[in-house]
Amino acid sequence: MKAFAYLRVSGIGQISGDGFDRQLLACETYAAIHEIEIAEVFRENGISGTKDLDNRPALASLLAALEENGIKTLICEKLDRIARDLMVQEAIIADLRKKGFTLISTCEPDLCSDDPSRVLIRQIFGALAQWDRAMTCQKLRAARERKKAKTGRCEGRKAYGMLPDESPVLYVIQTMHSGGSKPSAIADWLNLQSTPTRHGRKWHAATIHKILTRSA
Repeated sequence: MKAFAYLRVSGIGQISGDGFDRQLLACETYAAIHEIEIAEVFRENGISGTKDLDNRPALASLLAALEENGIKTLICEKLDRIARDLMVQEAIIADLRKKGFTLISTCEPDLCSDDPSRVLIRQIFGALAQWDRAMTCQKLRAARERKKAKTGRCEGRKAYGMLPDESPVLYVIQTMHSGGSKPSAIADWLNLQSTPTRHGRKWHAATIHKILTRSA
C-alpha cells in the first residue's frame, strides 16, 4: 500500500529546526512497520494549524493528489499537525472520510475511527491542542505588551524586502507592477524563475498584492 506523508511546522523558526525531521521519522517508522510505501512527502512551512485549506497550500496539494492518482492514505505524526483548531480538525477528518480516504496519525492510530469513545477522545485532544495554542498566543501577546510598555516599541514581523536577499525580489515586484503587470502575472513570473517566497513556497496573487500594499 502507498501513502502520502504530511508534515507541518507553524513557526518560521521551526523550519530550520528538527520539526520536519522528527515528523518524517515518525511517519517513515510507522510506514516501515506496517509495510506502507510513502509515495510523496508534503511539507507545510510556517503555517498555523488553525488555517483552512485556502491558506494551507501543501495540504491542499496533498488532497488534490489523493483525488488524482489512486493513493487513498495520508500519514501524519499527530493530529495537531493536521489542525490545532477542533472545528478545522473535525471538518478535515469528515471530508477525508466522505471521499473514502484514510488518515493515520502515528501517535494516535485509532482516533480516526467512528467509534463514539474514540471520537470523544479525539475531540478532547483537539480541544486541548486548540487551548494550548491559545494560551501560547496569549503569553506571547502579554510579553510583547510588557516590552512595548518598557521600551516604547516592540517589532513585529518585518515587511517583505527587509530581510537579506529580499530587496532584489521586491524591486522586481514593484517594477513589474509599475509597468502594468497584475499581481497574478507577477506571481506566475516569479514561480517560473523558481524564486521562492520568504517561507519557501510558491507565489500567489494575494501574496503579491499584500506586499505591494505594505510597501506602498
